[in-house]
Amino acid sequence: MVKYFFKKMKNRLSNSISSKGFTLIELLVVIALIGIIASIALPQFKGTTKRAREVVLKENLYQMRRVIDQFYIDKKRYPKSLQELVNEGYLRTIPEDPITRSRDTWVLIREEPKENEFLLEEERGIIDVKSGSDRISSEGTPYSSW
Repeated sequence: MVKYFFKKMKNRLSNSISSKGFTLIELLVVIALIGIIASIALPQFKGTTKRAREVVLKENLYQMRRVIDQFYIDKKRYPKSLQELVNEGYLRTIPEDPITRSRDTWVLIREEPKENEFLLEEERGIIDVKSGSDRISSEGTPYSSW
């Protein structure tokens, strides 16, 4: 009986040793599963990066508007440029627009001149800042309207 048991075990071991590796069907199933998982994850990843850029844009706009208001409270006038906010120490640097990926695309909203007053646009102070992007946000509104 013991001899029979060892003989069976020897046959099983020799069969398992000779059949190392995966079959073609097993490999195809694994590759198909990886493809399905990647096709589900990729759109989620793209949406996440867009939402992250939108959050950064909202924060940049909030901070710049807050600094413009603080400048007005301190100096009793609006800043003539974003660089003036940096020069006066209200900002370390002009933030980058995360949608356009540039510091130069901010749209500056300037104050309206008073009656009977003529000022060049550069002489009027900045009262608001908007994104210079023409793209549409995930909320369905243009970034330039934020």
